[in-house]
Amino acid sequence: MSAAVVLRATSLVKHFPIRRGLFGRTSGMVQAVDGVSFEVAKGETLALVGESGCGKSTTGRLALRLLEPTSGSVEFEGRDLGTLSDSALRELRGALTIIFQDPFASLNPRMTVGQTLEEPLMLHGLAEGGRRARVAEILALVGLPREYARRYPHEFSGGQRQRIGIARALAVEPRLIVCDEPVSALDVSIQAQVVNLLRDLQSRFGLSYVFIAHDLAVVKFIATRVAVMYLGRIVELADKRALFREPRHPYTQALLAAVPVPDPARRRSRVLLQGDVPNPANPPSGCRFRTRCPHARPRCAEESPPLVADGAGHAVACHFWREVAPAKANAAVALRNERLEALQAAFRSSPSTMLHST
Repeated sequence: MSAAVVLRATSLVKHFPIRRGLFGRTSGMVQAVDGVSFEVAKGETLALVGESGCGKSTTGRLALRLLEPTSGSVEFEGRDLGTLSDSALRELRGALTIIFQDPFASLNPRMTVGQTLEEPLMLHGLAEGGRRARVAEILALVGLPREYARRYPHEFSGGQRQRIGIARALAVEPRLIVCDEPVSALDVSIQAQVVNLLRDLQSRFGLSYVFIAHDLAVVKFIATRVAVMYLGRIVELADKRALFREPRHPYTQALLAAVPVPDPARRRSRVLLQGDVPNPANPPSGCRFRTRCPHARPRCAEESPPLVADGAGHAVACHFWREVAPAKANAAVALRNERLEALQAAFRSSPSTMLHST
C-alpha cells in the first residue's frame, strides 16, 4: 500500500455476553468479530461486505472505538485509540466519524437541521457566528440550500435526509468516515446520487472510507479494496478489480453468483449455499464456512485457515482455493459482472448534485 496508512486494525475481537433469566446470568458469548485485521490508506475506500450478521457494522464501530474491543487494537494515524485518555480521544472525534444506515432514525426529530449540524461544532468550541457560516458551507457541499437549515427532519425525503447525515459527518472536517450501509434504504436512482456525492467529497478532501454494504454493484463502483466477511472473520481481501475478476473463496463466489444476470434466458453457473448461517455463539470448528461450503473436506473441520496473501495483495482464508476457485468460478465471472457493469453505468450517469425531489 503506497499511500500513508490512516487506520490499522489488528486482531480485533468483540464478544457479546448472552444474558438469560431474571438476573441476567451470562450463558455464553456471541462471537460477533473474531480476529479481524485490515488497513485503510489515505484517500481510499475499504468495503466490508457479507451477509447480515457477519460482523460488518460491529467492525466499523470498533474502528471508531464506539465499541470497546474484547481484544485487539485500532491505530489511527499511528496512535493507538485504546491507550488514549478520554480527553485525547475526544479531540480525535472530529477526525473519525460515521454515517448511519437509517438517516431518519439518526436525526433528532425535535431539532432543526441547523441545530443538528451546529451541535458537533459547538462541542468542538466553534463560536456561534462561525457555526452558522459553517452550516451554510456544509449544506452547500452536499447540494442543499442554506434555507433548509430551518427545517425539521420529517420535512425531507430519504435522499435529502441522508445528505444531511453526510453533512453532519463533514461538519468538523473528518479524515476517516465509516459509512454503515448509507444507501441501502434508498431507491436505486437516489443511491447513485449519494454514492457519487461520497466519491466527489472523497476526491475533494482526501477522505478515507470504511464502506459497509451488501450491494455488490455499489461496492464495485465506490471501493478501492474489498474485505469479504463471514461469521466474524475476513475470508477474502483484495483490490476490487482482482476480487471481482477472480473470486477465490467459495463464499465470495456465492455472493457474486447471487447477482442477477441482465438476460433471464441466459444460463449461468451457480454456487449454491447449503443450510443456514451458523449460530455465532457456537460457530463451527475449523473453517467457519465449511458447513455451507460445496468443497469442504475433513481438514476444514480440523484446522482454521489463516488469511494468507499471495504477494500481490490478494488474501484468502481457504485451504483449497487453488484447486477449487479459478477453474470452477471464472467461467461465470464475466456473466455475473454484466449486471454490475450495467448498474455502475447508471451510477456514472447520475449527478451528485441535488435534485430537490429526492
